[in-house]
Amino acid sequence: MLDGYPVFTPHSEYARSIASLSFGVLWTALGIFLLVAGLVTYATYKFKAKPGEKTPKPVYGNTKLEIAYTLSFVVILGTISVFSIRAMEASDPPTGEHPDDLLIIAHQWWWEVRYPSAGIITANEIHIPIHHPEQLGFESADVIHDFWVPELGRKMDIIPGIENKSWIAADNPGTYFGACAEYCGQEHAWMRIRVVAQTPEAFSAWEQAQLRVPATPENGEAMEGAKYFQELSCASCHTIRGTDAQARIGPDLTHVASRETLAAGRLDNTPANLAKWLLEPDLVKPGCRMPNLHLPRQQQDSLVAYLETLQ
Repeated sequence: MLDGYPVFTPHSEYARSIASLSFGVLWTALGIFLLVAGLVTYATYKFKAKPGEKTPKPVYGNTKLEIAYTLSFVVILGTISVFSIRAMEASDPPTGEHPDDLLIIAHQWWWEVRYPSAGIITANEIHIPIHHPEQLGFESADVIHDFWVPELGRKMDIIPGIENKSWIAADNPGTYFGACAEYCGQEHAWMRIRVVAQTPEAFSAWEQAQLRVPATPENGEAMEGAKYFQELSCASCHTIRGTDAQARIGPDLTHVASRETLAAGRLDNTPANLAKWLLEPDLVKPGCRMPNLHLPRQQQDSLVAYLETLQ
C-alpha cells in the first residue's frame, strides 16, 4: 500500500536504509496505537458503571505497573535510537575523502548543477551513472534550501555560508523526482529537480554531448535570435559557451534545449512553452528573477529558434 510513495520505494542503498527505518518506526507506532486503543476499549466496557453501583474507590498509584510501562518505553525508544543511528551511518557515509563529484548550488528558485572534474554546468537536472555513488557538495546563493530526492537518498539542508556534503546513487536507469524541502520564498513549490540515472554508456554519451560547444547559427531566424540574445539583457544573466555571454546570474543555457523542463520543472521544455516563458516569465512563475522584456513577436520567435539549436 505504501510502495506508491517515493519515500517508501528506495532505489539506492542510501535510500533503503532510510525506508527501512521509516517502516520500522511506522509499524512500531501502529502497534503501540493498537495496544493502547485496545486497552482503552477493553477498560471502557469491562469497568463501565452499572445502574445503582457505588462509585469505586480511587486508585492512587501502582508502582509495579508504572515501572513496567516506563521500562517498556525506554526499551522501545532505545531500540529505535539504535536503528536510527545505523540508518544515519548507512544513508550518509563519510565524505571529504575525494573532491565532490557534483556541486549543487541552490538559487531562488532553481538549481545550478556543476560537474567540477568534467567542467560541465547545467541546471535543474542531474545526470548520474547507475551503481556509482556520487559525492555531492551543496551551496546556497541566497537563503536556506533543502535538497531531497526521496527515492535516492537523504534530505540535506543547504545553508548560506556553509558547505554541506552527502551522497547519491541509483540502482536502475530512470528519472527520479525531487524538490526543495525547505520553504524558501514565493516559488518554493516550483523549485523541482530531477535525477536522470543512466547506464555508464548512456551517461558517457550525455557527458560528451554536454562538453561540445554548440555551433553558432549562420543563417535564418536562429541567427537573428543569436544576435538578439547578445543585444538584449539575456547575455547579462546567462552563459552560453562559445559566445560572449558568460554571466552566472541565471542558469547556464549552453545546452538548454537538451533539458526536459523549463523554469525548474514549471513547464515541459517545448518550443511553445519556451516562447511562453520568454514572453511572460512573471506570469508563468510569479516572483522569479527573470525580467519581462516585453518582447515583440518577431524577437520572441527568433530567440526560440536560436535556443532550440542549443542541444
